Amino acid sequence: MNFTEEERAEIRSLYAELKDRIASSFSAGDEKKISHLLFAAVSQGEVGRDVFGLNPVVSSMQTAMLVVDEIGLKRDAVVAVMLRPCIEAGLLTVDDAGREYGLTVARILNGLQRIQELYKKNPVIESENFRNLLLSFAEDMRVILIMIADRVNLMRQIRDVENVDAKREVSQEAAYLYAPLAHKLGLYKLKSELEDLSLKYLEHDAYYHIKEKLNATKKARDAYISNFIGPVEKKLQEAGLTFHMKGRTKSIHSIWQKMKKQKCAFEGVYDLFAIRIIIDCPREKEKQSCWQAFAIITDMYTSNPKRMRDWLTVPKSNGYESLHITVLGPGQKWVEVQIRTERMDEIAERGVAAHWRYKGVKAEGGMDEWLAEIRQMLESSSDNLDAMDQFRMDLEPQEVYVFTPRGDLLKFPTGATVLDMAYHIHSKVGNQCTGARINNKVVTFRQQLQSGDQVEILTASNQHPRQEWLNIVKTSRAKAKIRLALKETQQKEALMVKEMLERKFKNRKIEQDESVMMRVVKKLGYKEVSDFYRDISEGTLDVAIVIDKYLELSGEKKDERADTQPRSAEEFVLEDHFAPNQPQNDDVLVIDKNLKGLDYQLAHCCHPIYGDDVFGFVTTGGGIKIHRCDCPNAPEMRRRFGYRIVRARWSGKGSSQYSITLRVIGNDDLGIVNNLTSIISKDEKLILRSINIDSFDGLFRGNLEVMINDNTRLESLIKKLRTVKGVKQVERI
Repeated sequence: MNFTEEERAEIRSLYAELKDRIASSFSAGDEKKISHLLFAAVSQGEVGRDVFGLNPVVSSMQTAMLVVDEIGLKRDAVVAVMLRPCIEAGLLTVDDAGREYGLTVARILNGLQRIQELYKKNPVIESENFRNLLLSFAEDMRVILIMIADRVNLMRQIRDVENVDAKREVSQEAAYLYAPLAHKLGLYKLKSELEDLSLKYLEHDAYYHIKEKLNATKKARDAYISNFIGPVEKKLQEAGLTFHMKGRTKSIHSIWQKMKKQKCAFEGVYDLFAIRIIIDCPREKEKQSCWQAFAIITDMYTSNPKRMRDWLTVPKSNGYESLHITVLGPGQKWVEVQIRTERMDEIAERGVAAHWRYKGVKAEGGMDEWLAEIRQMLESSSDNLDAMDQFRMDLEPQEVYVFTPRGDLLKFPTGATVLDMAYHIHSKVGNQCTGARINNKVVTFRQQLQSGDQVEILTASNQHPRQEWLNIVKTSRAKAKIRLALKETQQKEALMVKEMLERKFKNRKIEQDESVMMRVVKKLGYKEVSDFYRDISEGTLDVAIVIDKYLELSGEKKDERADTQPRSAEEFVLEDHFAPNQPQNDDVLVIDKNLKGLDYQLAHCCHPIYGDDVFGFVTTGGGIKIHRCDCPNAPEMRRRFGYRIVRARWSGKGSSQYSITLRVIGNDDLGIVNNLTSIISKDEKLILRSINIDSFDGLFRGNLEVMINDNTRLESLIKKLRTVKGVKQVERI
């Protein structure tokens, strides 16, 4: 790759800036070795451009500036970032970097490489599992911090690139993966930038609509803030408080989320900004001063008690301290006011207060304890983050994360085996599991899973569960499914043995009596009939012995009958009867070509029918719900639970009747309802189950519930209904 003059100049400029910022933390000879390596890469032109046509050397220097300015990392992290393009181009190895710049630099570079390898497995990145796997792979936390900074820089640079697909992909990763990670680590400025830029690239119209509205209302907002602050400022000064005040407008992304959540226009979002009062006072007078300011403001303006948050008396578990109140300001507008001291504001603004729980990110096991430890280290280290250089993750992982061949990520407890994964996929897969192919190497089903493994389950139709499998699996789910399979196998074997015994008895012209057979079971030392049948099936108990014992006890029974002695009902045991299999629906839904005949249910939220484009969603109970691809819940399911979605298609020709509801709107003309129902009644394959009509102001609105075979017939029906005079709209709901 040839470097342009502009790129060469930018590299020199960025390198000079970095030198000024962190030269004091460089080791002897660092500067000379790095500059020699970088400028050799520039002159030799062996570094290739990325998928967007960007120069990796320039990008690495920009990322290095970000990790210094926004995160505060020092020498090891910056050196690793600058060396990364040379490693990827083959100009330097990780081992060489370790010898030249130290083991910490090598460890960071190794972590960055391992995570790049994860991406090659095409993971479903919209999952919490992938975020946690990413964290578990980075034994040095700086790897994650560098990746966040690198993604922020990339998002800044791709505004005008032409590769739309790649741009969408990195934007989705920024929204679903890197923004939540930045949020967990308290990097709120970077988190907001990632969210805003991803919204800008993914939902261009929404982003610029809100941006234009904010620009148009900026003068009015500034005037309102001044109008609100003026009287408050005067009262606080009269009370002798030393303070300053500022207004903070919400990010474009957070405004868009509020608009969607509240289903309102931009004008309907009333809390677009917050007023922050920051008091300068000694540590011992912090609470007194904050409550004094609180009293002054609530005397001036009516407060909303439901929106009052006191994190001053009892700080949040992450150390966040502040008073939040919402008051009715001038013009009857609600205004959020945050009261805190300089110390509290500095901690909150720098991110170490970690709103990771405050904003709704839930804790999950040891992973969040580990992240909390890092946050505490950042807080205690203040500006000097040298403590990070000695940091290691000594937390024993409680979970492992493995990939399916399709890139889905599954979570299991440490020690789980291939057999656990097989039963997690489906009972049938578990029952027929013979082993797996892990990272293209065939292993037995006893093999324990390791984080990052790509696992393909191998099955055979002649494989069956065995009792010892219970000692191989780790998860309770797998144990339960094995016990159920063993029980079903025993029941089938018992039926076969029972039929075989009946044939043997008939061959010897012996009439079998159930009560005598139960006595035979007890006399032979069996407490359970299932054990009796199992031993016959396995050959441990000879059938001839059973028949001889039966004849012996049968003779005793005849003698007892001769004595006509009454018998107690307690002596008799009712044998289990097994219900025949219920008939299956003839519309077979194939979830995967290797997994046919899975149990499934049609979702009630979108009522799919034969012919609709559908997908399967694996529920927490293990069953599968079938949804239409245009189901209103589909985007949220894909965003939050992408790893639980499977492709689905209809198999065969639909002959079942499905219930669907049509909404019809039109003029309330005489006879229009009769015209609608007559169209349905003329088609012998359609059944009208119910009709509900409301009329107002010359219009009618009705819901028609119809039983129908497939979506082709449905489309035909909708077209016919739209031809009825007076009908304005017909839609499926």
